[in-house]
Amino acid sequence: MPVASREIRLTERPHGEPTPATFELASRELPDPGDGQLLVRNRWMSVDPYMRGRMSDRPSYVAPYEVGAVLDGGAVGEVVASGDASFAPGDVVLHGLGWRDLALTPSKGVQKLDTSRAPEQAFLGVLGIPGLTAYAGLVEVAPVRAGDVVWISAAAGAVGSAAGQIARHLGAARVIGSAGGPEKCRHVVEQLGFDAAIDYKQGGVFEQLREQAPDGVDVFFDNVGGEQLEAALGALRLRGRIAVCGAISIYNATSAPPGPRNLSRLVQTRGRIQGMLVMDHFHLRERFLADVGRWLADGTLRYRETVVDGLENAPQAFIALLRGANTGKMLVRIGD
Repeated sequence: MPVASREIRLTERPHGEPTPATFELASRELPDPGDGQLLVRNRWMSVDPYMRGRMSDRPSYVAPYEVGAVLDGGAVGEVVASGDASFAPGDVVLHGLGWRDLALTPSKGVQKLDTSRAPEQAFLGVLGIPGLTAYAGLVEVAPVRAGDVVWISAAAGAVGSAAGQIARHLGAARVIGSAGGPEKCRHVVEQLGFDAAIDYKQGGVFEQLREQAPDGVDVFFDNVGGEQLEAALGALRLRGRIAVCGAISIYNATSAPPGPRNLSRLVQTRGRIQGMLVMDHFHLRERFLADVGRWLADGTLRYRETVVDGLENAPQAFIALLRGANTGKMLVRIGD
């Protein structure tokens, strides 16, 4: 029997920052699941910086969203009807059809969740793609070694907050974060255990970094780009490593920003800068879940969530994310 589902659709390709007019709340009827399909009632959905790139019609590592079509992204929900004997009503699952309250999805690629280790929404954050991104970046892309000085940009966000704590577990001697505003900086130091935090909103990032890392940094995990990437290049030690995960500072830019002016530092330091996509590191997932699950259980890794209630408020949650209004993982709670 068909059921009605609400969904968020893209109405336009934004120029600069998205606005509420970029989105619309609509509805459609969904049929019963066929063979190999599941009907899932979503309870949580993720909003993530990479989604801004998909709103633009330009080549990237993932197809752009279509104007007039429903958006998608990570979601956790409960199976309400199943056309696959491997899944039963009541199973809690992780899948890729967020931005709607009911999802009719192929069962292939849907993951059952063991919610005994953590709340179900944690699989969209610290135990999900953000956590795995942080882990892979510091294990494989810009590996942390014992005694390293490590700097993490966007350290109060979902990826950065996990990255700083993971760096410590991997043997870093000093972990520095950057965040926007004194409250976030206090959170990074007092709640997450970073040694120091740079408030980029105060300006003088180069000078603040020099004060906190007078002898330079060995590893920089970058979520921001721009001035902070340039500062990291300037502070890089011999054979330093930089993992470029994102560049949220320029996602809403309407013209090409200037690149770092000091790339020659890579020659002087014999350093390495490498971009990364988490999809290239899924082979680490079981090791990641074992390590991070253990650190969560013993209390040596902490996380925080910023929760917005209601599917209808998902666009505002996304806009707020791009403005840096979240601490930890930004989530939308769709229903119980």
